[in-house]
Amino acid sequence: MSNIFSFLKPYRFPMVIALLLMLVELMVELFHPLMLAKMIDDGIMQEDLSVVLRWGGIMLGMSFLAFVSGVVNSFYAAHVSQSTGFDIRSSLYQKVQSFSFRHLQRFQTSSLITRMTNDVNQIQTTIFMSLRIMLRAPLLVIGGVVMAFVVNIQLAMVLVVTIPIIIIFLVWMMRKGSTLFRQVQARLDEVNHAIRENLGAMRLIKVFVRRKHEGKRFLKRNEALMDSTVKALRVMEITMPALLLLMNVAIIGVLWFGSMNVNTGNAQIGEVVAIVNYGMRITSALTIFTMIIIIFSRARASAERITDVLNTEVDRTNLKKSNQGRPIKEGKIEFEEVSFYYPKSDEKVLDRCSFTVKPGQTLAILGSTGSGKSSLFHLIPRLYDVSEGTIFIDNVDSKEMKIEYLRQQIGYVPQEIMLFSGTVKENIAWGKTDATLTDIMEAAKDAQIHDAIMKLPHQYDTKIGQKGVNLSGGQKQRLSIARALIRKPKILMLDDSTSALDVQTEARLLKALGTYLCTTLLITQKLSTAMKADSILLLEEGKVVAQGSHGQLLSESPLYQQLYQSQFAKGDIQHAKVINGTFSL
Repeated sequence: MSNIFSFLKPYRFPMVIALLLMLVELMVELFHPLMLAKMIDDGIMQEDLSVVLRWGGIMLGMSFLAFVSGVVNSFYAAHVSQSTGFDIRSSLYQKVQSFSFRHLQRFQTSSLITRMTNDVNQIQTTIFMSLRIMLRAPLLVIGGVVMAFVVNIQLAMVLVVTIPIIIIFLVWMMRKGSTLFRQVQARLDEVNHAIRENLGAMRLIKVFVRRKHEGKRFLKRNEALMDSTVKALRVMEITMPALLLLMNVAIIGVLWFGSMNVNTGNAQIGEVVAIVNYGMRITSALTIFTMIIIIFSRARASAERITDVLNTEVDRTNLKKSNQGRPIKEGKIEFEEVSFYYPKSDEKVLDRCSFTVKPGQTLAILGSTGSGKSSLFHLIPRLYDVSEGTIFIDNVDSKEMKIEYLRQQIGYVPQEIMLFSGTVKENIAWGKTDATLTDIMEAAKDAQIHDAIMKLPHQYDTKIGQKGVNLSGGQKQRLSIARALIRKPKILMLDDSTSALDVQTEARLLKALGTYLCTTLLITQKLSTAMKADSILLLEEGKVVAQGSHGQLLSESPLYQQLYQSQFAKGDIQHAKVINGTFSL
């Protein structure tokens, strides 16, 4: 909770104003029964109308003061709560942005969304209600007891006996409620995860006619959320009847002993009325405690979940000796005995990989599914850091390069294409913030997508649907490639990024890529693509089993020969003929 309280520090002044105004309301509420007692004993009982009017006028004036204080208090309470929520949400977003892939695996995407929305809203509500109502409730209980002692000590003792029992009960309920609502938030994460997963796979669900199956899965999680919520609220709802029972018993006791004291002359009727009035106000304050317990229990659970993210230690990606702005001049890449395994796993994805890519070369990476191709790609821009060994960029350890500067000089096209909401132009320019329309069109032409864009309704200003839903697979791939090319990168990384392209389009694309002064790494499953590279790297079970040109591997590598024979069967019209290290189709 200390992390959450730290976000309130910038708003201490408006908080103080809100609390002072809340105290004004509280003082009015505490003094009203005392003035009512004066009105009864000195005015009504003495049949003195002037006393009744005087005290009645004072009470009306104080009520107006409390009304104005409440309105202004609400303004400042809202300001503090909304501003704090904004700051917490911004900090969470910045924290998540700083996470490495290792941390992103720890938190589900749906859980992070819930924490930045629902959990932050719980904190906002708690802050607002605390400054507006909830802090007044316990102060009203304490103040009511104190003022009861001022009126009549003997009658006040009835309230004093009851209050400690209620406080112990409330503390127990708050602790139990916090545990229950933590379970509710976890169930909410599961529901959000199911919703996100289903919306993302809606086409697949419809094609496989799995709507009923997915509906049952969602229903199961939704019922679990409902059951957890009902269980938590059911326990919390016990609070109000128990509080009312205890306080009503106390008020009956005040009336009983009050009548006896009035008969013996130890108390006046106005004093009994005042004590009963304080008891009623304390009761009304205690009924708010049910809401307080629910809100605070949920807020405590939410605060723990938010703190869990904020307190996550981020990997130190930049060493103290990191060069702040070393440019990649040549684009030479060298892996030296590099091994890698994912966090919380002892199985090596890459095992002592060593190879070199010369500046300006194109390296094609081949391998079966799970051989470590994409994992190898992730290590170059340091989305993950190597477990063992070293990666050199232009003969410099990549760990000694400032990570932001390293990534700014890399053009990366992932296997899973991600387009953002906005126009075609904005999606291409996303790779370079200061890109001009000329830059955008040049990149689009090289990516072989310009002609397709010109056929769209608004050309480069055409809006792209969510994840590019209104584009074909090949169009999305080429837009993603254009986004990488616009950076004029020194290292270009294409992770199976031509799989949806036809042979002619792919050939034109690779020819255009040859005009860029960069080192290109290309993951592909197609030998027809790999054959056009300067060098081919063959991976098997995380190990480099061969590297060389197409001709070298075809004559020296049994595994490559098998791949070649499987893709270029005898008699195939696209069979490649190797002639002196060159090829033709």
